[in-house]
Amino acid sequence: MGIGSNDGRFDSGRVCLDLVAARPDGPEGLGSWLMAAGLLPPGTPLGAVTACWVAPFQELRACVGRLVDAQIDRRPGGPAPVRHTGPDGALARLNAFAAAAPPAVTAVRDGDGELVRAPIARPECAALLAAVARDAVDLLTDPVARARLRRCEGDGCRRVYLDTSRGRRRRWCSSEVCGNRERVARHRRRAALTQA
Repeated sequence: MGIGSNDGRFDSGRVCLDLVAARPDGPEGLGSWLMAAGLLPPGTPLGAVTACWVAPFQELRACVGRLVDAQIDRRPGGPAPVRHTGPDGALARLNAFAAAAPPAVTAVRDGDGELVRAPIARPECAALLAAVARDAVDLLTDPVARARLRRCEGDGCRRVYLDTSRGRRRRWCSSEVCGNRERVARHRRRAALTQA
């Protein structure tokens, strides 16, 4: 499916960070990600998501990733700064994506009379890009949210998430995946020491 993890959508706490974690590998993967991320209401036809949508979403994904990495790497006591090619260029592109109007949403009643979002008859690429880009602008300009940005400590994992845990002590993008790998590795190291 190409949406960022083998067991479903990775929930980072922000849709822009979910895109950074995603790997939309074609129009089908991108359409599935847009639906899973809640950017397209259920029932929205995905036929409008074509191959020409993939490159702009990949560009936005790269821009947000560079800006978030630069933010995390710049913190006092953080890791040594990583050299990025043009965070200012990434910022200009992010702002350009955010300038378009986001998708218009409409509320309708479902069969039980509950209000739900109506499917978007003809989803537009620029509008959906704007929705994700505006989420990134909101995140990067909010000092409280920026302070909660974390990079997973899992071996080889580069996912970024908002740490909303009590005490702000979350270490992994997923306790079930990266956290479990770390616990298994720690157990194996202890077992190897006792056998030596």
